[in-house]
Amino acid sequence: MSAVLTPASFDELAEAVRSTPRLLAIGAGTKPRLSSVDAVKLSTAKLSGISEYDPSEFTFTTAAGTPVREIAAALAERGQYLPFDPMLMDAGSTLGGAVASGLSGPGRFRFGGLRDFILGVRFVDGTGRLLRMGGKVVKNAAGFDLPKFFVGSLGRFGVLAEITFKVFPRPASALTLRLAAGTLDTAVQILTEAANSRFEFDAIDIAPDEPGVLARLAAPAEALDPLIREVFARWPGEALSESAAETTWARLREFHWSDPNTPLIKVALSPAAVVPLGQAAQSLESTRMHLSAGGNVAYISLGATEQATELDERLQKLSLSAMSLRGRAPLWLGAHPRPAIAQAVKQALDPTNRFPTLDN
Repeated sequence: MSAVLTPASFDELAEAVRSTPRLLAIGAGTKPRLSSVDAVKLSTAKLSGISEYDPSEFTFTTAAGTPVREIAAALAERGQYLPFDPMLMDAGSTLGGAVASGLSGPGRFRFGGLRDFILGVRFVDGTGRLLRMGGKVVKNAAGFDLPKFFVGSLGRFGVLAEITFKVFPRPASALTLRLAAGTLDTAVQILTEAANSRFEFDAIDIAPDEPGVLARLAAPAEALDPLIREVFARWPGEALSESAAETTWARLREFHWSDPNTPLIKVALSPAAVVPLGQAAQSLESTRMHLSAGGNVAYISLGATEQATELDERLQKLSLSAMSLRGRAPLWLGAHPRPAIAQAVKQALDPTNRFPTLDN
């Protein structure tokens, strides 16, 4: 395999694509299984930096190789943030890599995922054209919303060069509660009730090896005390200190709870499938699971590489779809329907399959 390509400008990026028969863009490599394919790798590391940021319009535009932590720091200076809780931020994840992987954190529960915040993209398609889709303002309703197709595309449609996002004001204060639950069944019941309650939790997760349900509230400080009393009147629990809450959410966001030497799997699901999935995971020795976004996604760290085949079989029986983020496992596990529109977009943007196919 040839050396990694490292274009330093958008023109160099387009030329690199035109001159390479088969390639795949990579970011910081924080989700290595996604780029484990037979193709020349093109790094976006030199395509970095925020080119436009208008706090009054709550939008920014940045090169695809910009680390998410740099973006978060710039937003924090103006009291703004990305409310979907970008994953692997401390590990160095780039914004382009975050878009390509489609990973959203616990904040997806209330605010929507990464897909709901992307406004526009510049990218190089399979013919080497540098194109722009979408816009740089929030009120942009013209044309086909192609930028959203890049979320979770794994670099199969094109190489992202530049991305525009909308952002939100950072909450005045936040508090994390741990609602007591002795079993997974009880925790799922609380999670379901909390998700449909009037409290408008910022995030509702079930962490691996932790008792109960993590529920985060965001509101003005004076509103939190009465809210907490009402929540605990319905579900007993405890409030975490600011430092404990920060450590807890960072542990989940960075996958510190998972085994770095075995496959890490993302499973798309609904709250109704949480208990069956939990039972399937518990049947595999040393396997651990984090339920996020109100029970709409699970992350499973396998106890051994060989368990990937067993998990695949269990997911197929449950009609659940999954994707490997790390480790020696198939890229896709379980049910894997392929919408016709995804193939149509692939054909339109990459007619000669310069980038890997959607299935590998």
